[in-house]
Parts: sequence; structure tokens; C-alpha cells
Amino acid sequence: MNKNKINFKTIRFYVFIVIFLIIIIFPFYWEFITSIKKPDEIFGSFTRFWPKHSTLESYKLVFTARPFGKFLWNSFVISSLTTIVAIVFASFAAYAIARLKFKGKSIILGLVLAVSMFPQISTISPIYMFMKAMGLRDTYIGLIIPYTTFALPLAIWNLTTFFKEIPFSLEEAARIDGASPMQTFARIIVPLAAPGTFTTAILVFIAAWNEFLFALTINTKDIRKTVPVAITMFQGQYTIPWGETAAATVIVTIPLIILVLLFQKRIVAGLTSGAVKG
Repeated sequence: MNKNKINFKTIRFYVFIVIFLIIIIFPFYWEFITSIKKPDEIFGSFTRFWPKHSTLESYKLVFTARPFGKFLWNSFVISSLTTIVAIVFASFAAYAIARLKFKGKSIILGLVLAVSMFPQISTISPIYMFMKAMGLRDTYIGLIIPYTTFALPLAIWNLTTFFKEIPFSLEEAARIDGASPMQTFARIIVPLAAPGTFTTAILVFIAAWNEFLFALTINTKDIRKTVPVAITMFQGQYTIPWGETAAATVIVTIPLIILVLLFQKRIVAGLTSGAVKG
């Protein structure tokens, strides 16, 4: 009786997992099969779960009909530089908040988190005017600055949690051995906080890679567009090339999937280490 009850619970659990995975994966699967369908099949057999005649023509057109390689490069450079700048500044700020004793520390952390809750649409006008006045429109740095501004609060909040978990005795031992505060931070704290730092870096990179509003408003030249904006511009004179749009979406998603799959152990370690008190 108990064995049957356990088996029923187990079966019910796995059925739920399968249904959940199908719901999550299906949009990506549908996007992929749309990208390998011919145009007449996209509209003529919408309910078909696999194309009769698959083709890579949409992928070819993505790179030949428009400078999509340049769009990918723009997104990669902007996202990478944003991640590096945000992590460097957030590391110093989070270390100071985690280690220094001063009044109002919790208020500062609350304000840092509150900044990240501001909707982008409410700040786009002043940021746009600032970039225009500084001559930074249609440049990489014109997007890196606002991206970093919105990435820093989350990065500081996450890294502060990880730095707090590192025993203070390790820093004291390093100081006794003659290490300076900067040497202690670089040689002791940074390596120990690597899982959390890496997790935060991944989150910042993905957020910068997927950002749309600032990229649409600040960089208006075609040669400076990032991939989220470029995909929205996939329009013909009389119709929307859904095959090319789907192919571009698959191409843009693949780097993020590879990134997560390659470093999933570090990401999981980073997410769990900050949540467990040692």
C-alpha cells in the first residue's frame, strides 16, 4: 500500500516535470522549425511539427541580405565591456559594504536595490539628452554607460552577499603576513568569491545582450545596432520575413545557451554559495 502510494507520487512528480519541460522548451523548438521551413510552408502548414522540406536558406539570408555579423559583434563588444566594467566597480563597492562597519549600511543596500527597480522608460529621456550633449550617440560607450548604471545595483547586491560569506580570519592572516589591503582583496577575496562573481557576470552579460530600449533610442545608425534592435527591423516591403526572423532569433540565443551549458556548474555553485551560511 505504501509502496503504491510512493510510486504514484513519483509518477505524478515526473509527469509534472515532463509537462513543465514541454511548456518551457516548445517555444524554442517552434522557433527553430520555423527557421528551417520554406516561406510557403510557414504560412501554409502552420500546425505541422516538422517541415516537409527543411532548408537553411533563412540562415543564409540573415547574413547575406543584411550585416547581421556586425550586429552580433556590436552586441558582443557592448555586453562584454559592460560586464567587465560592472563587475570591477561592483566588486570594490560590495567588498566595502561587506567588510567596513558604518551606520546606515542596510539603508545603502536598500537604496542600491531600489535604483534597479526604476523602469527604463522613466530614465530614457535624460540619458538620451546626456548622450547627445556628450556626443556619445551611435557609439559603444553610449550604451555601455547606461547598461552599467542599471547593472551595478544588482551586481553590488549579489556580490555583497558572497563577500559576507568569506571568513574575516583569512584577511587577518594575510595582513599578519604583510599583505596590503589591495593584495588581500586581489589574492584572497577575489579567488574565493569567484563562483559568485562568475554568476553575477553571467547575469549582467545576458541582461546587456538582451537589452532593447536604450539600444533602440541611443544608437540609431544601422552600423551600430545591436541584435535585439536589428531583429525588429527585419521587414520587407509588403510582408515580414518570419523565417529570417526566426533564424536570427536562434542564432542570437545559441551563444547564451552555450555559455550557460559550459559554465552551469559554476553558475549553480555561485547561486547556492550565497544562500548558505558557512
